[in-house]
Amino acid sequence: MTDVNETSVSRRRFVASAAAAAVGGVSGAMLVALPVQARRPGDPVTSKVRWGMLIDAAKCADGCDACVSACDRENGLTDQDNPDIDVRWIRKVRVRDRQTQRVTTLPMLCQHCETAPCVDVCPTGASMRRADGVVLVNMHTCIGCRYCMMACPFKARSFVHETVENQVTQAPRGKGCVTSCTLCVHKLDAGHATTACTQACKAEGHEAITFGDLNDPNSEVSRRMRENPSRQLRADLGLNQGVRYSGV
Repeated sequence: MTDVNETSVSRRRFVASAAAAAVGGVSGAMLVALPVQARRPGDPVTSKVRWGMLIDAAKCADGCDACVSACDRENGLTDQDNPDIDVRWIRKVRVRDRQTQRVTTLPMLCQHCETAPCVDVCPTGASMRRADGVVLVNMHTCIGCRYCMMACPFKARSFVHETVENQVTQAPRGKGCVTSCTLCVHKLDAGHATTACTQACKAEGHEAITFGDLNDPNSEVSRRMRENPSRQLRADLGLNQGVRYSGV
C-alpha cells in the first residue's frame, strides 16, 4: 500500500451526503511504437475508446518538471505567486511505500476515474465523464461549491481564485470555477491522440508517460501495461482509474 495524501472512504461518503443535501436545498521483446490515431474531427465520442495513460515511476526523473511546464504552457496556466492558490493540473509528488518505506517521485494528475467521486458529488452536473473516459468540468455550470475538490482522493483539482487573463482558447476557465487535467481533450477532438505532458517527457528522453486507448489491446499503452506490472493508486476505492502506474 502506498500513501498519496489519502482521503478516507468515510470522508468521501460524508462529502457525497453533503452534496446530496445541497441539491435537495437548491432548486433547478522490443516494443515497437506505432502511430496512435484519435477519432476524426466531427466523429461522435464513443465508449469503444477509453483514453488513459501509464506512468512508469522508474523512468520519471527526480527533479524534472518538464511535464508540469508543458501542461502549464499548453493550457495557459500561470502562477499567481502564491502556491496556495496557483492552478496546477499536474504536479510532481513523493509517495512512500508503507511496507518498504521506499520513496518514489511521480506525476500526479486527475486520474479520470470510471466511477469518479467528483462527478458523484457535483450538484449541478458541471463535473462530467465523457463516453471515452475523459473527466471534465463545464465552467458555465460550475458554481464553485468545491465539493468535487473535497471528494477527490488525489487532490487533483484547483479552484480559480483570481480573474484569469490571457487565456488560451482550448482551456477556458473563470474566477470562481474548479478546473483539472483534461487529458488535452482539445488534441483528442482534433484527431491527435497525445498529450502535452507525454510529448514533453519523450522530448526529455525519459518516456515515463505513455498515452493511448486502454480498450485497444494493440495500443502502445496496453502493450506496456501487459509487459510491466501496473497498479492504480488507491485501488481500494474501486474507482477504475484511467491513469495507471508502474514501478511504484
